[in-house]
Amino acid sequence: MDKASFPSQHQKLSLGCSLLNNFLRGGIPIIGITELAGESSAGKTQIALQLCLSVQYSAEYGGLGAGAVYICTEDSFPSKRLQQLIKFQHKLRTDVPADVIRSIHFGDSIYIEHMADIDTLTDCITKKLPILFRRSPVRLIVIDSIAALFRCEFTAKDAALKAKHLQSLGAKLHHLSTIFTAPVFCINQVTDTMKDADTALNLMGLQDKKVQPALGISWSNQLLMRLMVSRTQLMAPLPHTGCILRNMEVIFAPHIPPSTCYYTVDLEGVKGIDAT
Repeated sequence: MDKASFPSQHQKLSLGCSLLNNFLRGGIPIIGITELAGESSAGKTQIALQLCLSVQYSAEYGGLGAGAVYICTEDSFPSKRLQQLIKFQHKLRTDVPADVIRSIHFGDSIYIEHMADIDTLTDCITKKLPILFRRSPVRLIVIDSIAALFRCEFTAKDAALKAKHLQSLGAKLHHLSTIFTAPVFCINQVTDTMKDADTALNLMGLQDKKVQPALGISWSNQLLMRLMVSRTQLMAPLPHTGCILRNMEVIFAPHIPPSTCYYTVDLEGVKGIDAT
C-alpha cells in the first residue's frame, strides 16, 4: 500500500520517547481509539499527560502541532504534575532544539473538562468538542478514565443497557476522531479475571491474565489498539536509579503483534528502557 495515498492511516502521535515510539511502531494511531488499561500507580495518567505535551510539537518532532482536551471523570486534573513535566521538557525531549521547546506555550493548549455522569460526557463529546475542534487547533482527546462513570451508573443487571451506551459512546468518539483526524486516548481500570470467562478473554487477547480491562467485550470492540501497563516489584537498571520498573504490553493492534516493553516514570516523564 502506498503510504502517501493514505497518510492519516500511517501517521502516529509520538509518546515523547524514542524507545516507546519504536515499540509502538511510531506511537499512537491518529485515527481511532487507543486504550491504556492498568492498575493504580502503573503510570497511566503520566503517559496521558506526556501525550498532551507531545501533540503540541510539529510533525517534524512527532506531534500534530495542536492542543489536547483532557476529560477527567475520577480525580481532579493533575495540574502540578503537568507543570513539572513542562519544566523538564528540555531534558526529556533532547531530540528537539531548546528554542523550539521554549516557543511552545504548553499549558495554554490543554483544555480540561470534568465530567460527573454519562449524560454530561455524551453532551461534551457530541456538542462541546466539535465546537472546540472547529474554533481551536485541537487534535487529541484524553478520557481519564472511561470506566469510572459506567461503574457508578450501571449494576450487573443493567449489562445490556450498559453495552448499548458503550457502543454509542464508541461510535461518537470514532466519528470525532475521523472527522478531525484526532486520536482518542482512553484510560481504563482493570478488574479481576473470572475463571469461567475463557472464551471472552481469548477474543480480547487476555488469556492467562490475572486482571482484565473493565467494561467487557462491548467496549473492546470499539478499540483500535489496547495497551496494558503494570508496576513490577523490580528496580530499574542504571542510569534510572531509584525508579520502579514498569511494563507496557500490546494486547491487540492492527499493526503490532502482542509484545512488551519496560519503562520508568521519573521527574522528567515517562521513558522506555532498552532491555537488550
